[in-house]
Amino acid sequence: MNLLLNAHLALPDWVAGAIDARAPFAGDDAKVKLAIELSRRNVAAKTGGPFGAVVFGPDDRIVSLGVNRVVAQHASLAHAENMAYLLAQQALQTFRINEKFDGPVTLATSAQPCCQCFGATVWAGIDRLLVGARATDVEELTEFDEGPLPQDWVGELNKRGIEVVRDIERDAARDVLRAYSANAGERY
Repeated sequence: MNLLLNAHLALPDWVAGAIDARAPFAGDDAKVKLAIELSRRNVAAKTGGPFGAVVFGPDDRIVSLGVNRVVAQHASLAHAENMAYLLAQQALQTFRINEKFDGPVTLATSAQPCCQCFGATVWAGIDRLLVGARATDVEELTEFDEGPLPQDWVGELNKRGIEVVRDIERDAARDVLRAYSANAGERY
């Protein structure tokens, strides 16, 4: 085995035509609906797991987005939230996304961040986190283990200046998780 000196992570090709990246997504519901739609399309296209995430600037416009690419990219880091953070950070050339904006930066996600994405959220430079399904939904409806989070994970993010709003479009997010599990034999 050769020692790799770089890595490449990418979103599936269908993402480019999936949304109008210039359109504003006003309101928390619209933001989370987009994250859920990305998760749904990822499952339907068999390009990854049932998770989507979108970084929005203070003008309600998309900064970046991500879908789960763990299996397709052979990378445990390729969760939807991490993909969205990475793409925003690279586009803006900063590891603290909100440093480039005059106003709050929001991450909308189809499901509560797992332990890995929780950690990334602490350092990524967002001000608001909008969540569809809960971790308990993910574990109930799929085979995923969301890992250990602080008991008061919302409080921990709040202490760091990150507002958390949960259960936005939760039923729609749960529907995508169910669809993913129902088609377990047809993935990838």
